Amino acid sequence: MKDDGPKGFDLAQLLAERGAERYELHTKYLNHQLPRMLHTIGFDKVYERAEGAHFWDADGNDYLDMLAGFGVMGLGRHHPVVRKALHDVMDASLADLTRFDCQPLPGLLAEKLLTHSPHLDRVFFGNSGTEAVETALKFARYATGKPRILYCTHAFHGLTAGSLSVNGESGFRDGFAPLLPDTAVELGDLDALRRELRRGDVAALVVEPIQGKGVHEAPPGYLRAAQELLHRHKALLIADEVQTGLGRTGEFYAYQHEEGVEPDLVCVAKALSGGYVPVGATLGKDWIFKRVYSSMDRVLVHSASFGSNAQAMAAGLAVLAVMEDEEIVANAHRSGDLLRERLAALTGRYELLHEVRGRGLMIGIEFGRPSSLKLRSRWTVLQAARKGLFAQMVVVPLLQKHRILTQVSGDHLEVIKLIPPLVIGEPEVDRFVTAFTAVMDDAHSGGGLMWDFGRTLVRQTVANR
Repeated sequence: MKDDGPKGFDLAQLLAERGAERYELHTKYLNHQLPRMLHTIGFDKVYERAEGAHFWDADGNDYLDMLAGFGVMGLGRHHPVVRKALHDVMDASLADLTRFDCQPLPGLLAEKLLTHSPHLDRVFFGNSGTEAVETALKFARYATGKPRILYCTHAFHGLTAGSLSVNGESGFRDGFAPLLPDTAVELGDLDALRRELRRGDVAALVVEPIQGKGVHEAPPGYLRAAQELLHRHKALLIADEVQTGLGRTGEFYAYQHEEGVEPDLVCVAKALSGGYVPVGATLGKDWIFKRVYSSMDRVLVHSASFGSNAQAMAAGLAVLAVMEDEEIVANAHRSGDLLRERLAALTGRYELLHEVRGRGLMIGIEFGRPSSLKLRSRWTVLQAARKGLFAQMVVVPLLQKHRILTQVSGDHLEVIKLIPPLVIGEPEVDRFVTAFTAVMDDAHSGGGLMWDFGRTLVRQTVANR
């Protein structure tokens, strides 16, 4: 029998041989609409490597990341401390996930997380943000004995069945009914909250202190007043900090911008992973956990197969250590203020630029109807085809001409959301503002490739109806 040499798995060889097939493989075996969408808007790039807040393509071109993997890459990509922690935990050959012991890393990460929310007592570790929200929904219902969860219109809390029930975007919900019998209220509408609570069947209100869709912040005083109303009716406040938590808004948690707010349950994920190992966490009060896990018979009444795994716990501990050592929260506050102020200063210069809002390094740039006749007529054509096309017209040249990756903040929104890695500083702010200014100059010139691309988007939108 012929000996073909040693057998085994060679990742580098596999990528060298098959890496160029990436878009064909996705088209054939995964979500076939993703490569189609990327090709349509010219985002079908091939990135070879990444570090910090930057990507590089095969030609060595540098791209600035203002998206951070939808917030996952809080420390940027491949932070050396997190990388070392993962190498160390794998080299340790721990007896992980035996299911019938108590490893130290989950307890150490829980202890560290809870120092940032001293009014909370216990943690459940899962694998994602939507799983953290599912946990909070289950715990709130069981602890209060009530069935209904209130959520805010335009909210995004995840896409699994329970969290989809409190997702305020119909585009995600359509076709997946029946969902849980939960009820939407407007963010900031205390009268609506009070009206629903009077029915006596509300377990909790789940809220993003700053909504990811559109980057809308809860009005001043709303969270504190909502908390008081909820507690008066023996209901709970759930803060979804999956995107806003871990320094994103210039505080460790976004709810901490408002004095006196102490949620009963807090959901985190994304940045806690260090960008490597999926992890989600639900922090809560002692009495809630003790009611759910009320006896030894209920010890596994809520669990996750990969929850508390050693790699995820090591990544989380390393992330929190880096955040302290490198003063990440302070940097997010400082760099966010600089970026927001410089962008806000442009609103008087460009009639298509209506508002810049947000906190820390979670910033929304909103576009709106211009005043001049020539621009207004073009804006009207775009809006008639599909709301959100102008924001897409801005995102595309930012990538194509300036090599900066951004995103539109939600379907049918004329808003770009900036959620870069929390490690960016003044050089990255300068680069983004310079590029954004050039794109706005082009948009207001009334001609050029940007509006040509806009006409292409209109034709494609009409053809897809």
